[in-house]
Amino acid sequence: MHDADCIFCKIIAGQIPSRKVYEDEEIFAFHDIHPSAPVHFLMVPKVHLPSLVQAQPAQAALLGRMLLLAPQLAQEQGCAPYPEGGCRLMINTGTQGGQEVDHLHVHVLAGPRP
Repeated sequence: MHDADCIFCKIIAGQIPSRKVYEDEEIFAFHDIHPSAPVHFLMVPKVHLPSLVQAQPAQAALLGRMLLLAPQLAQEQGCAPYPEGGCRLMINTGTQGGQEVDHLHVHVLAGPRP
C-alpha cells in the first residue's frame, strides 16, 4: 500500500532524495533533514501505515524487526555501544503526540543529549 500524497512514500519510491541508511523489502531508513542529535535517522515501514494507532496484529513482526534493527543501525551510524553509549527511539503518534507526517516512523537518536 502506497499513498501518493505522503512525503515518506515519495522518499521510499525515490521521488524525493534522501540520505539512505538502510533498506530491505519491508523497511526504509534515512537521515532526518533536521537532526536533533549527532545521530538522527528515521525508520519507516515501506507499507503506508498512518500511525502506530492503525497498526494491526499482522504488522507485529514488522514492528518487532524495526525495534531490533534500530540499535544495530544506530551503532553503524556512529552511536557508541551499550551500555556507555546507546540510543533513543521515539514514535510520535497523532497531532498531540507530535506526529508531523502521517506515516508511521521511528526516530532513532544517539549521541550526547542536548
